[in-house]
Amino acid sequence: MATVDTYGPAAPIVFILIYAIAVVALIPASLLTIAGGALFGVLHGTLYAVTGAALGSTSAFLLGRHVARRAIAHRLARLPRVAAIDRAVSVQGRRIVLLLRLSPLVPFNVLNYALGLTTISLGDFLLASVGMIPGAFMYAYCGKIAGMALALAGKAQVPRDTSYYALLFAGLAATIVATALVARTAQRALGDV
Repeated sequence: MATVDTYGPAAPIVFILIYAIAVVALIPASLLTIAGGALFGVLHGTLYAVTGAALGSTSAFLLGRHVARRAIAHRLARLPRVAAIDRAVSVQGRRIVLLLRLSPLVPFNVLNYALGLTTISLGDFLLASVGMIPGAFMYAYCGKIAGMALALAGKAQVPRDTSYYALLFAGLAATIVATALVARTAQRALGDV
């Protein structure tokens, strides 16, 4: 992944494709989002990660719905939460998927395949995927900070003053708190369903 930036202007496309393939292959997406933040910065890293996640999750959704339906249904039948998700999605599809996307406790990659087995439409699935943005932003922000720390570790002189880093870490803390609040609200709402 560290060599992705050697692709020059094609680096974002390569990153998005790698990300999409990783989502389909059930590789944890958070690690890729952190890498995206380190490589491309917070905003671009978030944008590329969400784009790759949308492509990958849509592919997994369609694979679950049309290609591997029987095998996935058999595997997921052993998970009691899947039946509850299916019932909730059939009643309030877009809202439930949005809440599931906001929740850090629901495994993102498995959820894509599981949702392919439900009655939710592809359009509602895609619309509700905006719930990926807060978590992607937080992970990209963490990646940006980690990338800066690694870059600074290799330099003899720190290029910024203390207030710069205080503001950077305050921003990270605010992002984590906001993401935790959104996730807690989503968990409560899912508990009500």
